[in-house]
Amino acid sequence: MGEKPKIEDLIGLGHSKLGFYKEVQEKIAELRKSNRALEHQRQHVQAILDGITDIVAVISPDYRIASVNHSFFEIYAQDSPEGGLCYDIFRGRSKPCHTCVLRDALEQNCVCRQDAMIAVGDHYRHFSITATPLRDSDGQPTDILVVKRDVTLEKEFQAKYYYAEKMATIGLLAAGVAHEINNPLTSIRGFAEGLQRRMATLADTVPDDALKSDFSEYLEIILKECRRCSGIVRSLLTFSPRRSPEFSRIGLNELVRNVLRILHHKLKQYPDRLIQRHLDEALPTIQANAAELEQVILNLVLNAIDAVEAERGAIVIRTRVADERRVILEIEDNGCGIAPEDQQKLFEPFFTTKPVGKGIGIGLSTCYHIIQAHGGEIQVASTPGQGACFSVVLPVTFRSGEP
Repeated sequence: MGEKPKIEDLIGLGHSKLGFYKEVQEKIAELRKSNRALEHQRQHVQAILDGITDIVAVISPDYRIASVNHSFFEIYAQDSPEGGLCYDIFRGRSKPCHTCVLRDALEQNCVCRQDAMIAVGDHYRHFSITATPLRDSDGQPTDILVVKRDVTLEKEFQAKYYYAEKMATIGLLAAGVAHEINNPLTSIRGFAEGLQRRMATLADTVPDDALKSDFSEYLEIILKECRRCSGIVRSLLTFSPRRSPEFSRIGLNELVRNVLRILHHKLKQYPDRLIQRHLDEALPTIQANAAELEQVILNLVLNAIDAVEAERGAIVIRTRVADERRVILEIEDNGCGIAPEDQQKLFEPFFTTKPVGKGIGIGLSTCYHIIQAHGGEIQVASTPGQGACFSVVLPVTFRSGEP
């Protein structure tokens, strides 16, 4: 039989076990303390990211979203984007984008930037996107930090500024051109009308009936073209610097009725159902220039008539209250619609989608100019082949100097 273990040996073994247990407990305590510190640091970093109004996302090289900040949820209707593919979550695509700033940042291993129009819900937003590689200790990219800044309002204000600048330049040019055209045009028209008056006295002295007929026809053509040019000159003058129009309290519904009375003879050639009116009789009066707003309504209705088919056409004119400060006029048709690329240029001077001889592209830009002078907005929504809807938003009370 072997020797019995001594009491000192047994005590030493127990002591060593107790020592190991104590060391493990200390290590666990240190780990917990480190974990709490890491969690605190993580929360601190997340709080900083959530305080950034831009969308911030960390994305892996295989396009999967690792994390996002709070701003993501304010724009995108996604509960838990983590683990999802960025091109699906951000763009609604089934495969990576053709021009991918994330891929560029990975391949070039540097900060890359991109501007993009991205559909968010039913609207498009303009984003400025920056992709920054997150590198390991060897300098190799492991993830990509993507920052998306919504610059939609910025771009809209920028576009309005450039448009206003362009309109001011066109206005000065138009005033000069109109003046130079108007003077000789007045002379041509005056002499043509003089010849037309003398034709009555000379008719008996000219035996050639064919010559008299041609002469009368040519004079009528000259006068018709003079009147057309005079109309163009008047339209050009709407772009020139001018005094603020005189405003008074007027009813928008009454302006619509006035325009339809003006168009009464033209509308006779169309079915009675062509124009449907849905006018809010509780609409408050607005402070505006009646003649100028009638010009806008007339132009929009004539454009709608041109857009629809005679037999199947339908035009709806609506007025309604937007809120206590604004009213809305809508003119909608079921015509040919407007291509998306043309919608951005509709209100630019001299842009037209009509055939040659049908218009010179001044009508809608004049409408835009008038509505801006009234402190309002004019917008268009259209689907090609289904029609278009022009919306005019006007303040109930206009204050000079308001946008």
